[in-house]
Parts: sequence; structure tokens; C-alpha cells
Amino acid sequence: MNQFEDFITNIPDFPQKGVTFKDVSPLLKFKFSEVISELEKQIDWTGVQYVAGIESRGFILASALAAKKSLGFVPIRKKGKLPPPTISESYGLEYGSDTLEIHPSKEKGPLVILDDVLATGGTLKASLSLCKKAGYDVQDIAVLINLKFLNRLDEEGIKVKSLLTY
Repeated sequence: MNQFEDFITNIPDFPQKGVTFKDVSPLLKFKFSEVISELEKQIDWTGVQYVAGIESRGFILASALAAKKSLGFVPIRKKGKLPPPTISESYGLEYGSDTLEIHPSKEKGPLVILDDVLATGGTLKASLSLCKKAGYDVQDIAVLINLKFLNRLDEEGIKVKSLLTY
């Protein structure tokens, strides 16, 4: 068994009936440093200048890794949370739809995208598209948990690294 699985709590019917939420809060509370170190090992950091985090729990992982690697942090936020100018991308998720935004980048450079949980892939694909539209060269993508049974990103040619896979 993975050293982190015992610290992840399954919350049934959250945020709506039929969805089982993977709560990583206990994992971050007790194993944060280990999680960051293990995520760091998953990523090819060659030439990377920025780390993008997807709101909101992706911010935790991405900002910690950006600080540890002395790299810039790029927030990918929900609609209306960033001042203009922004680039937007709407997407579907397992229980509705949403829109993400990012600032356009004058400084082009290699970037890594980080998030906590990959479910259907809508959020991640929207983030990948936004980063490319903003002028970044996405070098790598990593998540803490990949719910592989809910997405087909491998089949679409989108390679995602993860610490835990279900």
C-alpha cells in the first residue's frame, strides 16, 4: 500500500449525491513535506521556469514546489478572481461546468502544471489549453491523485504523473 493512502479520507455524496470526494486535508496535515518531496521526484525540472497551480488545492502543491525550486508561481483561477487582462476557458466536470482564467504571459517559458486530484480531466485540459494560450511551454503535468477510471487522458496523448492512482 502507498505510504499516503491511509491519510486520504473518502467523503461520500460531496459536493453532491453520487460523488465521492477524496479529501487530502489529513494527508497534507501529516505528510505535507513528504508529499512535496515525492511530487518533486515525479517531474522533469529541466529548464522549467514556472509552476502553475489550479485553484484551489492545486495552489498548495504548486506554490510549495515553486518556492522549493526557486521558480515563479502562476495561478490558474476560477472566473472573476483575477484582475484583467485574462484568458478564459470553460469546461465540463463530473458534476457541472466551470470557467478558469489565467493572465497572458509576456515572458514565455517552460512551465509545469500541478493539481491535487484528476477526475474526468476537464479542469486539467482547460488548464493545459490556458497555459498554451498564455504563451507557456508546458513541460510536465503532475497530480497528487489520478482517478484514472474517470478519465482517458492517456488515450488522448496527455501524459500525467501522479503519486496515487485509482
